[in-house]
Amino acid sequence: MRGPPRRSPLWLPAAAFAVGLAVTVALVLVSHSQYTSNEKRLLKLRVRDAAALVAATLPTIQTPLALAAEQANATNGNAEKFRRLIAPYVGTGRGRVLASVSLWRLSALERGPVAVEGAAPELAMSPSTAASFLKQAAASPELNVMGLLTAPNPRVGYAYVPTGSAGMFAAYGETQLPPNRRSRFQSSGQFAGLDYAIYLGSGENPRNLLVTNVAHPPLRGETYAAVIPFGNTAHTLVMSSREPLAGALPRDLPWIILVSGIVLAALAALATLRLVQRRRDAERLAARLEVSAAQNRRLYAEQRAVAQTLQHALLPDRLPQVPGVETSARYEAGEHGVEIGGDWYDVIDLEDRRLLLVVGDVSGRGLRAATTMALLRYAIHAYAAQRDDPPEILTKLSRLASVADTGQLATILFALVDVDRREISVTSAGHLPPLLIRDGDGQYVESQIGLPIGVEAGTTYVSTTVSATPTSTLVAFTDGLVEHRGEDLDEGLARLRQAAVAREGPLSELLVSLVAELRQEGGAGDDIAIVGLRWTS
Repeated sequence: MRGPPRRSPLWLPAAAFAVGLAVTVALVLVSHSQYTSNEKRLLKLRVRDAAALVAATLPTIQTPLALAAEQANATNGNAEKFRRLIAPYVGTGRGRVLASVSLWRLSALERGPVAVEGAAPELAMSPSTAASFLKQAAASPELNVMGLLTAPNPRVGYAYVPTGSAGMFAAYGETQLPPNRRSRFQSSGQFAGLDYAIYLGSGENPRNLLVTNVAHPPLRGETYAAVIPFGNTAHTLVMSSREPLAGALPRDLPWIILVSGIVLAALAALATLRLVQRRRDAERLAARLEVSAAQNRRLYAEQRAVAQTLQHALLPDRLPQVPGVETSARYEAGEHGVEIGGDWYDVIDLEDRRLLLVVGDVSGRGLRAATTMALLRYAIHAYAAQRDDPPEILTKLSRLASVADTGQLATILFALVDVDRREISVTSAGHLPPLLIRDGDGQYVESQIGLPIGVEAGTTYVSTTVSATPTSTLVAFTDGLVEHRGEDLDEGLARLRQAAVAREGPLSELLVSLVAELRQEGGAGDDIAIVGLRWTS
């Protein structure tokens, strides 16, 4: 009889490649999402700034028209005084926003304007339209706006009638639209690389286009619009960006991550394939020598080496070196066969002489736990590069990973260390507190403990800040160091504090001795990740 079919030797390299590819895709999606969100936010801010500029033109139009109308009511429509008052606002030059201003007697609109300053008003070419518009203005306390957009000389008209002046005078002005509606913002770095279009009314009707800087509206790409109240109507401002507002690097970062991730995943798959091939060679050799017992032990050892190799590949190769402090870390795998664990540590060098110590523990074991661990670790690096603070990073991670999707939840501890100020800000997502040793005394940094990552999306977290002294030592760890079966957790924490305070010497030796002593007392169990920081001056 034939035995059961043997699994292809390519499954483990394929799994390693799939893990690397999954992490890469996750990072690409996170990076692209952050880039898109940031671009939308920056575009929205630019539109708000530009909308404020557009809204600021309302007083420059309404004020001279209101003054002229009030004076006309007081002087019974004296044309000479009207022209002297309105002349500084008509024409071209600084402060001159109107191409034409005319005075109309509301009781005799059919006779046309009483006086005109500047160019002849386009509204006068259509007496019926003029009568209807100015009567409407007389019934409204606001500046009335209308578009003369189909006229041979397209303009925008503005009429103002003072409250309580029905039957007297209306001041009417017109602004000249640029040829072909083409114009640009004044030279300003704030609006460099942006396209815009302004429409009359609260919509993007092509027939109501007032001005734009593109040859063929509507605008292309991602746009953002703002409706700006303007007299009795509104202006709609639409803007888009021709280039990344945050720079080229955030735009290209997803591609950089994708290419780098594929290369690293392929290298990991090749390394794993080599290990698998060595394992199969060992199996064939053991069969020829009929030493099945020795063969089983060797295969088990090689499989465990593969797991540990993959485990350590997901941990940092070296820790950052910052003058004034020393850092050290250690990872110790538990006796759980050959599956990869979810414990990890990291130290991230931030600007302004700050370090971010990270310790995390993903539930479960195997490739799914490793995938979640790698996803969280690299996402933390991405968010830290964006200068997010620890509570914000944990909130974003709670949206990124869900126990319903991955089957794992994770506890994470952040310790943000300001080297020069000797300040430590601790933020916990369901993790054990770190141990701070100051002046020969050890105390756990108690902080508000938030929910573990994966339990609830959008969870908020709170940091607790404590001060350190020269030569203070901070030790953060996973539960494998203090948790023993059948024992209260407080006993393990007390044992760790007593052992850490009693020892002197270099930081690296302290971590090695703590792992050796506490594991020996409790026996081999869960994985252990421990990281420490000590001030040297």
